[in-house]
Amino acid sequence: MTSQHNTSQRPNRLIGEKSPYLLQHATNPVDWYPWGEEAFEKARKEEKPIFLSIGYSTCYWCHVMEREVFEDPEIAELMNATVVSIKVDREERPDIDKIYMSALQAMSGNGGWPMSMFLTPDLKPFFAATYIPPVERHGRAGFPQILKRIGEVWQTDREQIVESSDRIHSYLKEISEREIGGSAPDVNALHSGVEYFIRTYDEHHGGFGGAPKFPRPSVFNFLLRYHARTKSARALDMTLATLRHMAVGGMYDHLGGGFHRYSTDGQWHVPHFEKMLYDQAQLVMSYLEAFQITRDPWFGDVARDILSYVQRDLTQADGGFFSAEDAESRISHESGARKAEGAFYVWTKDELDAILSAEESQAWCSMFGVEPTGNVDEDPHGVFTGKNVFHIIGSRSRTAAMMGVTDADVDALLGASRTKLFEARSRLPRPHLDDKILTSWNGLMISAFSKAHQVLGDEQYLASASRAARFILTHLCDQTTGELYHRYRDGDARIEAHLDDYAFLVQGLLDLYESELEVTWLHEAARLTEIQQKLFNDAEQGGFFDTSGRDRSLLLRTKEWYDGAEPSGNSIAVLNLLRLSQLRNDESLWSRAVESLSSFGDRLHSSAHATPQFLVALDFSLSKPIQVVLAGASDHPHTRTLLRAVHSRFLPNRVILHADGGQGQEFLAASNPFLRTLGMVEAKPTAYICENYTCNLPTTDPDKVLELLSH
Repeated sequence: MTSQHNTSQRPNRLIGEKSPYLLQHATNPVDWYPWGEEAFEKARKEEKPIFLSIGYSTCYWCHVMEREVFEDPEIAELMNATVVSIKVDREERPDIDKIYMSALQAMSGNGGWPMSMFLTPDLKPFFAATYIPPVERHGRAGFPQILKRIGEVWQTDREQIVESSDRIHSYLKEISEREIGGSAPDVNALHSGVEYFIRTYDEHHGGFGGAPKFPRPSVFNFLLRYHARTKSARALDMTLATLRHMAVGGMYDHLGGGFHRYSTDGQWHVPHFEKMLYDQAQLVMSYLEAFQITRDPWFGDVARDILSYVQRDLTQADGGFFSAEDAESRISHESGARKAEGAFYVWTKDELDAILSAEESQAWCSMFGVEPTGNVDEDPHGVFTGKNVFHIIGSRSRTAAMMGVTDADVDALLGASRTKLFEARSRLPRPHLDDKILTSWNGLMISAFSKAHQVLGDEQYLASASRAARFILTHLCDQTTGELYHRYRDGDARIEAHLDDYAFLVQGLLDLYESELEVTWLHEAARLTEIQQKLFNDAEQGGFFDTSGRDRSLLLRTKEWYDGAEPSGNSIAVLNLLRLSQLRNDESLWSRAVESLSSFGDRLHSSAHATPQFLVALDFSLSKPIQVVLAGASDHPHTRTLLRAVHSRFLPNRVILHADGGQGQEFLAASNPFLRTLGMVEAKPTAYICENYTCNLPTTDPDKVLELLSH
């Protein structure tokens, strides 16, 4: 961002913030305020409307609007005279973002970032848009034009604005209150969800619907569990084909691993190049489950590459995971240095030829669709002229036949090329790194590394998961109250945690427990679940609020039900309760979960496609979960052998309990008394496969474990 290097401009109030996004705007000539009472009081005292701008540090159009609007001294002067300007990082304050995104969608019919919202001094919205250009463009009014008009109406007809804001506020309250209701959902909701995804499936390219195509891993979670329940080949095939198309397309980083945010086209070719931690975490889970089901090592290799990227580029020294990398990076240009979309990831044919040998270049270009004039057909902004986005269109055998070499020769050429290109790219200016650490997204990544250890057996993945869990519980947990914080950066933990933080972290801790068999993680998961219940439970209508209700500046107390790019906090919280109830033999936890599912019953039946992670929880609630009890020391080689056998199968509706003969077993036995009777047979680690806590005969044979699980 230009603003990051504009040292001649006097910093505004954002300079004292920790958010990378707010700091990007800290030297704008706009008199920005962070969200808080100082800004609200100024608006009330000076009787000015508020301009609320919400975005995040890796948002491409946020960067564009900053360069075109907020860095313009004349526009800034007009803003400073007309409105009180507030900047919010949506990733730091998802609670604020959810409220005003609902308003934006209600007023304009669409959403997105940057969000440009005008509010009354009492924080009620009355005008909303996304990106606003600096001048009238393509029929869209320019920002100064809008600002002047709002200023005029504010002075001459303020009552009209206030009435409008009151109507919008009432509407937002109404829709938030009608989100809940219904009776207990049943198996028909599962069938309805699958039918929708079959109707919208792209038979040629995978995915659901047309361009742009976003990865939505909660859909894969649901479809794979539907396959496990019904043996539906269609549910499995749609998932596997989509995962394959995504990973051979340009949305996947074929040099450094990891997925970009989404594909701008319907073929997964040209991505929006930002990389988000939550995408990496959830997609690791999808590819690992595909590997469990198919035993195709290709799916496991994709998961390994994603995890390598996260360990290399998104991991903090003490183990926490950073949030994202930008789509833009800096390039040299005849007019001076500037930033460009995808500059770190796209290549010209000449650049490849200068780095690779003739044979290497031939093999690479054949496999990855490189063209001398570039391979991006749809490029409305001319960003990728002459550039190539790597996507696999060739095959090893076809390339070998074309070159007159063996398949093994092609593998060697591609391996050497990848190494050379990765090293060359590493010398380029990197995209901006958003290095804040969010509890919620770290919870998702803890699950991913835990699952990777379970399925792939690599101890380094367990180490990454446990280090991250310790980091969060040390640095983002109030040591007095035990409550969580949402964000950590540069030594500063701040912002009261939301439902997503608790739910995603609890899920990560449960997955970590089932990897390491360390009861501390289960104890923490149970403790945080009780705090979650206290802070967010809706005792009247069921389900969980997104926030605690302590922040009086929030107009609404929302309750998210939609499983989008991230699953909703409610769907994960329900699944956690179901799992914990099985781990602790606690009927009250199961009842809480079922009551919460019922509170969203109408949504699950009428909009099953919008609630795929809820359907995962529903599937668990309609199943007969299996309890696998492993008796023996966690570090005993045979205990690990038995554990690997259990993890080798895709068994989504099972839990693992560890009877270690010590404090861990006693903690579990406090609510599971029958566990006190289970121990090793003939002094050898032993497995018990149970249903409703009624167990088969114990076995020390991993093959027998697999046989019992198959039934």
